[in-house]
Amino acid sequence: MRWGGATGVGSMPGGDARETAKTVTGTFEGSVGADQGMPYLAELPARGPGADMIGRTAGMLVELYARVEPSGWRLGDRPGRDTRRAASWLGEDLDALEEFTQGYEGPLKVQAVGPWTLAAALELRNGEAALSDPGACRDLAGSLTEGLRGHLADVKRRVPGAHLVLQLDEPSLTAVLRGQIKTASQYRTHRAVDRQLVESALRDVLAVHDGPVLVHSCAPDVPFALLRRAGADAVSFDFELLTERDDEVIGEAVEAGTKLFAGVVPGTDGPLSDPAGSVMGVRKLWRRLGLNPGSLAESVTVTPSCGLAGASPAYARAALAHCTRAARSLADNPE
Repeated sequence: MRWGGATGVGSMPGGDARETAKTVTGTFEGSVGADQGMPYLAELPARGPGADMIGRTAGMLVELYARVEPSGWRLGDRPGRDTRRAASWLGEDLDALEEFTQGYEGPLKVQAVGPWTLAAALELRNGEAALSDPGACRDLAGSLTEGLRGHLADVKRRVPGAHLVLQLDEPSLTAVLRGQIKTASQYRTHRAVDRQLVESALRDVLAVHDGPVLVHSCAPDVPFALLRRAGADAVSFDFELLTERDDEVIGEAVEAGTKLFAGVVPGTDGPLSDPAGSVMGVRKLWRRLGLNPGSLAESVTVTPSCGLAGASPAYARAALAHCTRAARSLADNPE
């Protein structure tokens, strides 16, 4: 499986599904080829509730439904207009992706929120996070697994030549493990969830896909070792948040064959350095770890630091193109 040397994280600015699909597929499918770039099914949260990452994934759930309350997304008994809106926007995005991937053969990434970030974000009827109820967490993970099964089958039907890659977004995972998710009152925090339980649920959800799977978090202190044990083939992270204390676990991950999705390109508008400069930190990391520079292109996929929803459309296009050039720099000049 060729992952591709560059890709995006997930979200894009604006609300035009066709224009976004054209940008994403054109950047990664056209400019550097399928071996170097990985198109993906983008999210457009600017359209409103249901297009955000929590709402989109809530709309995929099977036999669980969510609606928008003033405090956020809350689980309910039956589908409502918010569920239908989420499904409609996802369908619109899939139609656009299908249009611009006719005849495409190569890696194609789809994203969904993972079970623990979802449990931290979705409220129960009492207003507390689903995270507060172990039974609700189990039900949520099971529902998500079934929803993803259907979603992946739909994407495969629409783009039959694609080699699907499943990304779970888990920005709240570290906070869940550390007991830092606040209760509804905001005065207390929910108890930390046992690491084995976290790992087990992630493993069950990731197992829904028989192809490559990765977990993304743009929060500090990504639990690389836990994610590897849970079955993640790759980990996506904000490279700027790494510290030297992460070196050992990253070195172990690379030597075990884990792919690194290194977020080195800023996710919001600003000046872009030259492509070689963007990946200089990755080269330095490799030297610090004593790893073979020749493995860089195989081991690292270049991405923005996080989603691009907060960027201008022009900057988002430039950032994705910059990722492909930075990936080419790593491949051509690993040292």
